[in-house]
Amino acid sequence: MSFQAYLDNIEQKTGLTPRQFIEQARAKDFGPGTKATPIIAWLAEDYGLGRGHAMALVHVITKGPAIEARHVDSGGAHADATDTLWLEGAATNPNA
Repeated sequence: MSFQAYLDNIEQKTGLTPRQFIEQARAKDFGPGTKATPIIAWLAEDYGLGRGHAMALVHVITKGPAIEARHVDSGGAHADATDTLWLEGAATNPNA
């Protein structure tokens, strides 16, 4: 599953876009520099997200939408189409 597919799957499950999760995380004082553990615990407790899906959100909460170029068009199961994740919701993604 690509990084973007994880985010789209989370949106489908929860009804919240990645951008909305970032806003909620900031309200909890989670952001750059926050360790993964408290974010994962919050996402599991409030949304029932497992570790893999939570880690996708940890990335965008702590590092933003950019991903490493090695994940782009690598041909593997986790390959993404671009090096920038779409955070505004799957329905509005111009790369989908």
